[in-house]
Amino acid sequence: MARHVRITCRRRNLAKSTEEVYLGWIKRFVVFHRYRHPQDMGALEIKDYLGYLATKRRVAASTQNQAVCALVFLYRDVLKQEHIDFAEFIRASKPKRLPVVLSAREACRVLELMSGTTELIAQILYGAGLRLSEAMQLRVKDLDFDYSMIHVHAAKGDKDRKTMLPEQLHDVLRLHLEEVRQVHRQDLGQGGGNTLLPFAFDRKSSHASREWPWQYVFPSSVITALPDSGELIRQHMSPSSVQKAVRKASKVSGVPKRVTCHTFRHSFATHLLETGCDIRTVQELLGHKDLRTTMIYTHVLNKGLHIQIPLDRLGAV
Repeated sequence: MARHVRITCRRRNLAKSTEEVYLGWIKRFVVFHRYRHPQDMGALEIKDYLGYLATKRRVAASTQNQAVCALVFLYRDVLKQEHIDFAEFIRASKPKRLPVVLSAREACRVLELMSGTTELIAQILYGAGLRLSEAMQLRVKDLDFDYSMIHVHAAKGDKDRKTMLPEQLHDVLRLHLEEVRQVHRQDLGQGGGNTLLPFAFDRKSSHASREWPWQYVFPSSVITALPDSGELIRQHMSPSSVQKAVRKASKVSGVPKRVTCHTFRHSFATHLLETGCDIRTVQELLGHKDLRTTMIYTHVLNKGLHIQIPLDRLGAV
């Protein structure tokens, strides 16, 4: 079953992280029903499991919705059971939360306490508004120094977009790429040098996996074997390395906010709006399908509100 799920995910060009999340939920669903095959279950079993998550586990709305998406994918796309009415599985409504945003000074304090490759990645997250997964999957060919642009391919929703490559990072990125290229040359000299290509692309170009433009900008320090074929490849570095570095730096910085890698993306959008950037432009740079998703940053700013706070008026009396 896991193999069929993976194949379907890759045919649909879903992100690797989405594939792993879906597999995790499907396995938990099967275990909950004492290892019955999903083919032998249906709407009743799905409803029982979602009820268990909501009442016994008391999971958050976002977690419950994640489970729904995984099971809908399993039955609709993998098992092709179109007769199940998925409309009856009402998704939990998520409470509206404003994103945590750093001031420019706070962002600088956190970044100054980082170093090496993780600092460079965090600078790209803040300077280009990338998701962490998008930064990890950047290839050499995606960086356009002449136009100061980053090409983001097959991002969330399988969409491509372009965003800014801060000029401040040009020199440090070029030095970083020289170091990465030296490692790639060593791999080639040892008969390796392969990297993972987008699904089915290796059939179109059998040599692309060894070519420099297709190498990851932030490769892993170790070579791994693919579970299916055993082929040795150099994947991108682990996102957890960056997450740990950001968490450590934010703790030392004394910034009284919960800072994650995604906080830099929120801060990027908010600071652009603060400087008068058009919200449609911000929407395109972030890759939001719906403008309402981008509009949340105007609520963070309270843009357009000119309210004189009563306590502050006392000073003028």
